[in-house]
Amino acid sequence: MSKEIKIKKGLNINLFGEAEKTVFELAAKQYAIKPTDFVGVFPKLLVKEGDVVKAGSPVFFDKYRENIQFTAPVSGTITEIKRGAKRVLQEIIIEADEEIKYESFGKANPCDLKKEEIIEKLLKSGVWTLIQQRPYSIIADPKAEPKAIFILGFDSAPLAPDYDFLVHRHGEEFQTGLDAIAKLTLGKVHLNINTDLPGSKVFTNSKNVQINNFIGPHPAGNVGTQINKLDPINKGDIVWYLRPQEVITIGKLFFEGKYDASRVIALTGSEIKKTTYYKTYIGASIEAMINDNLKQENVRCISGNVFTGTKIEKTGFLSFYDYQITVIPEGDHYDFFGWLLPGLHKHSFYRTFIAWLTPKKKFKVHTNLNGGERAFVMTGQFEKVFPLDIYPMQLLKAIIIEDIDAMENLGIYEVDEEDFALCEYISTSKINIQSIVRKGLDMIRKEMS
Repeated sequence: MSKEIKIKKGLNINLFGEAEKTVFELAAKQYAIKPTDFVGVFPKLLVKEGDVVKAGSPVFFDKYRENIQFTAPVSGTITEIKRGAKRVLQEIIIEADEEIKYESFGKANPCDLKKEEIIEKLLKSGVWTLIQQRPYSIIADPKAEPKAIFILGFDSAPLAPDYDFLVHRHGEEFQTGLDAIAKLTLGKVHLNINTDLPGSKVFTNSKNVQINNFIGPHPAGNVGTQINKLDPINKGDIVWYLRPQEVITIGKLFFEGKYDASRVIALTGSEIKKTTYYKTYIGASIEAMINDNLKQENVRCISGNVFTGTKIEKTGFLSFYDYQITVIPEGDHYDFFGWLLPGLHKHSFYRTFIAWLTPKKKFKVHTNLNGGERAFVMTGQFEKVFPLDIYPMQLLKAIIIEDIDAMENLGIYEVDEEDFALCEYISTSKINIQSIVRKGLDMIRKEMS
């Protein structure tokens, strides 16, 4: 253990619906690649409806970075290409084969390869798209030189999957992935874990990394928190990051010579009859997971967690970087004079309800805002749940008035939407704070390019 970092500011919310530690195989009929999952990507299609693809076959590439291509997670037939307003590409849907066929990219030991050879294999297979970059949370630039790479060994969000459980029995592939990743930077590769959670020899026995122990409440598991505490980003700095199953995918590319997009994901939430883990592939349809498994029909399905996830339909698809599906009640009901009630079953950061007297109590949350938009005023509350060495309220107001110099001085390069999710949750203004942060990041990215 190289470093131990204690996070004191934050907030844990205990929710009903944690996934049971069992894994079921899910052979979904359809899978989708969603270009909207990738920030700053302008997709150019390489396929059309009716085309047959293998796992690893190119489907589209980025118009402005043609070497970054996106490949099929499974083999099958392209059945539909969905577009939205202004013909924006939304989904490429694949009807999967019963038995997955793979493109061959050749086996190799990453320890015997040069950095350029590793990057070329990652780009050709489409596996490169798993590596993300701060600032901006975009797909990493293969021409850039990151000062460090972060592996997120745990997730502290509500109902988050157990990463130790996800990588169980994949120690060899995980280490092969780490060997490849270590070649991509002259700096350190940080593997960040939380020893308060069930430990994993896969993580603690890893080589070619610096292992760091983060202890504390959410957002201890956010990459923004970990970067801020270990190696803060200044203007011009670049840091890359990825998660354990993505490391395993890289390891399998070299170990087996194929793009194995398999994923173990957690099905969670208070409205699921049987919460569990499913083994499937990136972009899987969630329909088979929730069929006959809902406690009621009026629910919201979320790809990701309740703080930062994306709303999807019951027939929707898992997003590219998500390892969790959350199902909660839709917020279309209201309590008459609800603010006068004791609120035995309502969570409140401000101790509005007496449920705060039972800190270990589990809650059932819904999507009601409990009020409309109000004045965005200084309260000093954001700082209680925001562990980064940044003034959150001042940064948000700099983004709102589009003051780029102030945004840079206040730390815009270090943050992402998820770093402000708790601020949004406790905000009395009911303003969509995460969308404000993304607006600021996009503004800075365009300015710098």
